Amino acid sequence: MRADMDEQYDKIYRYCYMKLKHRQAAEDVTQETFLRFLENNTYKDIGKEISYLYRIAGNLCIDLMRKQKKEELSEEIPDCTDNAQEQMALNMDLKRAIESLDARQRELVFLRYVNGLSVGKTAEILGISRFALYRKEKECMKKLKKEMEGEK
Repeated sequence: MRADMDEQYDKIYRYCYMKLKHRQAAEDVTQETFLRFLENNTYKDIGKEISYLYRIAGNLCIDLMRKQKKEELSEEIPDCTDNAQEQMALNMDLKRAIESLDARQRELVFLRYVNGLSVGKTAEILGISRFALYRKEKECMKKLKKEMEGEK
């Protein structure tokens, strides 16, 4: 675990940012996650370190969201070339499609495709079986595909 601590730190940060949508809050929660992880020795020797990190981070994000009011973020669109504009439009369509998913589905997509976690680790973090994860993942991809085709 020590060898890939930097990689895990980046992944936990992205996970927190996905949930909180605020850079500084995500940094703070990520730091607190690792402090709590390092303080607690019970999970270090049983092979569930990654799941434990995500559980700590998820709980800290929930705690922080309960304390704060939701704020709207402004979307600034910088000047860009035609190709960059097309890419940005595609990204915005994908963002809208992902936002059409419920929170649990977005978390599944994030863990599997952004952080690249295995099916086993993702299922463990979400507290579902591997088979349930496969089924839910298939449903998510079907819904995303439908949303993206509807955008065109």
